Amino acid sequence: MSWFIFGALPVEKLTVKPQLGDTVIAADKGIETVQKFGLVPNEIIGDFDSLGYVPQSERVTKLPVRKDDTDVGYALRYAIENGAKQIYVYGSLGGKIDHTLANLQLCAAAAKQGVRVLLISEKQCVTAICDGTLSFPAASGRISVFCHGEKASGVTLKGLSYELDNAELSGDFPLGVSNEFVGAPSAVTVENGTLLVVWDSGVFPLENKIDP
Repeated sequence: MSWFIFGALPVEKLTVKPQLGDTVIAADKGIETVQKFGLVPNEIIGDFDSLGYVPQSERVTKLPVRKDDTDVGYALRYAIENGAKQIYVYGSLGGKIDHTLANLQLCAAAAKQGVRVLLISEKQCVTAICDGTLSFPAASGRISVFCHGEKASGVTLKGLSYELDNAELSGDFPLGVSNEFVGAPSAVTVENGTLLVVWDSGVFPLENKIDP
């Protein structure tokens, strides 16, 4: 079972759609996207400052405006606490840069808990891996790999235009930016540390969960 979270940013299409048995969470204004695609939310969570009103539903969790979590952050925590292992998040990339950075941090934090969070926009996808491997089917397009934190060691890139073997990436130099798929199966591995992986939309990792 997968979980889906819809944030406040507009979404024009769903690259991956919820299936029977999946859980759908609308975070604040994300309820508009949920309704647009005819989905039924299992939970509606937020302070609703972006939406402008509180939806009338028994599924609503009303959060205070002054809080430590963002609405998407609270939704992610709710999903993880309820057993989510793979979470697709729409409406979370391409808006305010501070919220985008917050979502990247949340993605990395989830990876450290063994949960794969995929942030999806029309043009790009982002996920994080911690001490594990992310494998892709044969694909084309760009892919970039960034260290999240001070350093990441044992970084190996296979099946890409620029390959690495047991390298170390640092958090202050973007060595892994603007790589490319070459139409063959590929993999990104980190033995110690956390990586953020960004790639063109339309291809998804092979695994259904983060490697242990």
